[in-house]
Amino acid sequence: MTARNLYLGPLTDSRRWDRIAIRPDDVIVVTPPKCGTTWMQTIVALLLSGDPQVDTELSIKMPWIDIRLREIDDVAARVEAMTHRRSMKSHTPMDGLPIDDSAHYFCVFRHPLDAHFSFRKHLRNLPLRWFDHWFPEDDPDGVTVRRFLDGGAEGFDTDAMPLAHIIRHYQAASALADRSNVTLFHYADMTRDLRGTFVKVAKLMGIKHSPDTMDSLVQAATFDNMRAHADRFAPAGGKGFMKSDTAFFDSGTSGKWVGQLTDAEIAAYDQQMDAALSPDDRAWLEYGASGSDAGSAA
Repeated sequence: MTARNLYLGPLTDSRRWDRIAIRPDDVIVVTPPKCGTTWMQTIVALLLSGDPQVDTELSIKMPWIDIRLREIDDVAARVEAMTHRRSMKSHTPMDGLPIDDSAHYFCVFRHPLDAHFSFRKHLRNLPLRWFDHWFPEDDPDGVTVRRFLDGGAEGFDTDAMPLAHIIRHYQAASALADRSNVTLFHYADMTRDLRGTFVKVAKLMGIKHSPDTMDSLVQAATFDNMRAHADRFAPAGGKGFMKSDTAFFDSGTSGKWVGQLTDAEIAAYDQQMDAALSPDDRAWLEYGASGSDAGSAA
């Protein structure tokens, strides 16, 4: 087995995957936070069930293995007891995960600045206070953006999702993209063509549904429907964990960062992206298949 990198933060621990026996038909959704994780999990859940009314219960039925809030003994036992086709979630880069030749890995990305601004709002909707000094509510000095740009890809910084960690996620997934069981998706492409995303995921999973059923599944996974039924689609929805399940689905748009950064902050972001990625890789990580902001959601 190839040695895996360790990603150990206050919230997550990649070593927890050592307790999970991967099955050949497992589907593992791997993303940085706020990049379309729940959306892809919902697509997988809908395709597996063929039922637009399915109660996804993502935190239980498609668990986040890395998170340290639940005892790994309990999580591993629950996952092992599942008799249906399984899907799981990870916010660990691919170089920190066990890679099984038969399992499917769906890696989802989003413009790093959109992910950052979405993550800011997400943290305000959670009862956890671990990252207050990274994301101060009153931030006249731009501490949040500075730490986003200066943070490292590992250690404590892992769970605060700095730019370096997002880039590490992309580089680790890209390094495996030639494998038939590792597929990269982009939030902007999913927004532009949700039906096409369903068709692609269904083909990768070897699942077929009638056209009418696919129509109903695609409709169920639209942003408006998921937000309208946030108690059913949000992670731990209806359980009172988040301050607002509806607020989890903030806007579903791209370009959240436009007009929110200084010229110096944008220049620092550009410098870090250009130093780490080729022009083509940067264009894809930011905008998906189009390679530009043309056609992305406003």
